[in-house]
Amino acid sequence: MSTAAPQKIVVVGSGMAAVRLVEGLVARGVTSGITVLGEEPHAPYNRILLSAVLEGTHRADAITLRSPQWYADNGVELRLGTRVADIDRVEQQVVLAGAERVAYDHLVLATGAIPSLPPIRGLIGPDGMLHERVHAFRSLEDCTRLLELLATGRVRRAVVVGGGLLGLQVARALAIRGVETEIVEGGEHLLRSHVDEQAGRILKRSLTALDTSVYTGARAIKLIDNPADADGEWSVGLKLDNGFTLDTDLVVLTAGGRPSTSVARRAGLAVAQGIVVDNTLTSVFDEHIHAIGDCAEVDGRTSGFVPPAWDQANILAARLTGADTTYDGHKLVARLRATGLEVAVLGDPADTVGATGEVAELDGCEVVQVSNPVNGSLRKLVIRDGVIVAATLIGDLSRIGLITQAFDRGTVLGPQEPGQLLMGVRQAADEGAAQLPDDAEVCACAGVSAGRIRGCSSLADVKERTRATTGCGGCVSAVIALLQGAPAPVRA
Repeated sequence: MSTAAPQKIVVVGSGMAAVRLVEGLVARGVTSGITVLGEEPHAPYNRILLSAVLEGTHRADAITLRSPQWYADNGVELRLGTRVADIDRVEQQVVLAGAERVAYDHLVLATGAIPSLPPIRGLIGPDGMLHERVHAFRSLEDCTRLLELLATGRVRRAVVVGGGLLGLQVARALAIRGVETEIVEGGEHLLRSHVDEQAGRILKRSLTALDTSVYTGARAIKLIDNPADADGEWSVGLKLDNGFTLDTDLVVLTAGGRPSTSVARRAGLAVAQGIVVDNTLTSVFDEHIHAIGDCAEVDGRTSGFVPPAWDQANILAARLTGADTTYDGHKLVARLRATGLEVAVLGDPADTVGATGEVAELDGCEVVQVSNPVNGSLRKLVIRDGVIVAATLIGDLSRIGLITQAFDRGTVLGPQEPGQLLMGVRQAADEGAAQLPDDAEVCACAGVSAGRIRGCSSLADVKERTRATTGCGGCVSAVIALLQGAPAPVRA
């Protein structure tokens, strides 16, 4: 393996992109000189599965990506609870809070994204803190505080502000825990950044059937303290711009986030929406500094999803160990992970969803769609020159493996094949897995094929050797089915 990496690599951030970068460096033979500076006090964890912890289907310790011992065993210095205050680019040193300095040859910024507070009057108290009945949902600490509050039994009603992927997952988690839940989304439909209006309507009907109320096209504008009741219990009112006020015991903020770029700005790096890097993931202002994941901006775009973040981490790990490889764009397979809701989106929404939530008018594109509003299902492919450029699946993901395979490979489909992909008979997870060839991708987050899964001995072995199931978790059933002996198809 190559050991041509610089002597000192400092990674700022301990999220999912940072973990994948370090894994890549270790796999390429780098056994010293790596320092990871993480602001959170916890061992690096899977942020996507926080809603599963809130829902109760995962324990908090089960979403740890790599333990501190793993870092120590591989010669990596992991420093948790460490805040970076500045970057001295002249001396090539990271300045920590408290003035300690850490030297680097190459500095990787993997600072992720931070939540944006919506413009709701009353959210912030005179002390500068969030109102006690308002909670953000971004970190493990946020999740822990919510679980502690739910355990008191004082929360009977909740309002989730934001109808994106995270908002829907949090709403389902609260509803499953017996909380009467409502969603407020300022856009005209749910998941407006990912799906069109018809798909949004189907999602709204599905949530309503799951006893979750949805208010779209309405913005929360003010938080009001209600008088205490006879037992001394009190609630808040969330006033909407349509005149309605929702009485609730809890408000959870999931709407909005932006790349964390403050350290990069202070250091004088190029920052637009995110930290501007070229296709080698290197700052356009400083060849010794790189950015990956949610904080990075490549070709004028940021991603906000795990697959492109992990692609970037893998490519940068290769470059830092001597390979001549570049990042050629975002690969997106987004999954909504929530009990009772099945949603997958393939392709970059910016290419296929217009500002009004309708499919953009793209030259040469055709839309092939099958929907059943009664059972809450929709399957849609956007085709250009016979190739799938985007897809939306709601309510039935039994064909996701085959569709993802065609999408990833850029397979040119015959005239009848799009319809065949969408109209196939719904299958059980093991039957679907049995049809996948060894080179078919099973885990889109980690880029893992069915053959690699079949070569593992257990789910723990899969996680350790391939990192499959450690992203969005959407591939777990297929992975388990493959491990249980689902045979590979016979090839002619």
